[in-house]
Amino acid sequence: MDVRRIVVVVEDVDAARTALRWALHNFIRHGDILTLLHVFSPRPMGGSRSSRKKKMRFLRLEGFQLALSFKDICNSNFFNTNVEMIVTEGDDEAGKIGDVIREIGASILVVGLHDRSFLYRLAMTHTDLANHFNCRVLAIKAPTVPPLLATKKPRSVGSRASSSATPSPLSSSDASAYHHSLDFSQIEIGRLEVPETPTPKVPYQICPDPYSILWRWRRRKSRRKNY
Repeated sequence: MDVRRIVVVVEDVDAARTALRWALHNFIRHGDILTLLHVFSPRPMGGSRSSRKKKMRFLRLEGFQLALSFKDICNSNFFNTNVEMIVTEGDDEAGKIGDVIREIGASILVVGLHDRSFLYRLAMTHTDLANHFNCRVLAIKAPTVPPLLATKKPRSVGSRASSSATPSPLSSSDASAYHHSLDFSQIEIGRLEVPETPTPKVPYQICPDPYSILWRWRRRKSRRKNY
């Protein structure tokens, strides 16, 4: 079995944490390498050079603390998960994530989809998302859909998309309709169904034990024909 390298985007939003829990319970298998990636954007900084460096160190420290909280989620669910953390700086979050994915050779990207997700901003530029990240993308969306939006059918998102995709629940109906019309081809959007406690794996037999099956063979009695 090939070892997969999976990248989970670390953001200080509930959608990102829930997406990580979903991946741990439903997707990640033994032997996979899980990379927690956080990209922080440098804020406009004034003052002296030393003060700017101090602020940058503070932002990086905040990023590591956030990534550590995500690592605690991994340890509380699966103790044997192979987890690594990457905290890096970048003005373009989507571009930086794509660079890291190509650098480490990741094959899967897990993103918690929320109202301010970088995926929406990237789709607005009509970018080919699949080629941009060069990997499989799982955009995980929590099932918190208002009643009015729940009756709308989601747009088809390609052959690899999940049928349970739902439009984004935004405060503005116009913004929601716009996000609903974005092209998310090659992106799988899954509804979140995360159990409160880890569900134990129930062992089962793919094939029954051949020695437990008793075969009974009877010779068929041929009827004699009376002539």
